[in-house]
Amino acid sequence: MKYKPTESELEILSILWELQKGSVREVHDALSKTKDTGYTTTLKIMQIMYSKGLLKRSEQGRSHIYTPLITEKDTQNSLLSSFMDSTFGGSAKKLIMRALGQSNPSKEEINEIRQLLNELENQQ
Repeated sequence: MKYKPTESELEILSILWELQKGSVREVHDALSKTKDTGYTTTLKIMQIMYSKGLLKRSEQGRSHIYTPLITEKDTQNSLLSSFMDSTFGGSAKKLIMRALGQSNPSKEEINEIRQLLNELENQQ
């Protein structure tokens, strides 16, 4: 990924990943449920995201409909890789150990983690 989204851009992307596409009004209404922000601020951020190539824009009547051009999975992979490199020296082990030490995983989560580890081990 050539561009790392800001926190505000990630909030907008999260909404659009869920909606798949949406107008500024739809995104702003969803944002307003958890954040006090103005419509013009949402509009400006989405215009910037369009100019950066994070969103595609098409006209429908008098409004613009925005669609994400980057996937949630690719964004998560890129941000996680960058975070792991800068914070844990690129060590997946250190990241996982810290994450598990900071939370209290349920039995289900532990079983899912164990299953993933078994799958990774079988691939080698």
